Amino acid sequence: MCRNIKTLFNFEPPATEDEIHASALQFVRKLSGFNKPSQANEAAFDRAVAEVSQAARTLLTSLHTHAPARDREVEAERARERSRLRFG
Repeated sequence: MCRNIKTLFNFEPPATEDEIHASALQFVRKLSGFNKPSQANEAAFDRAVAEVSQAARTLLTSLHTHAPARDREVEAERARERSRLRFG
């Protein structure tokens, strides 16, 4: 659905509040179709971002795995390599 929303679970260090908020913002933008809502819709938009952020935070703290935590730099390099292969 949203290519810009990144996986936030099972990373070392854990996802930051800024990363959670950014993913919630991207999700609400996609659902609403607004990049920046009008003044009439701003309160509803901001409330939705806050609620999605809270739901994401709750989810991330509730999940458990036996897999070792992934390294952000290694995953970023893999993504760059996939991009190079895909786009040249």
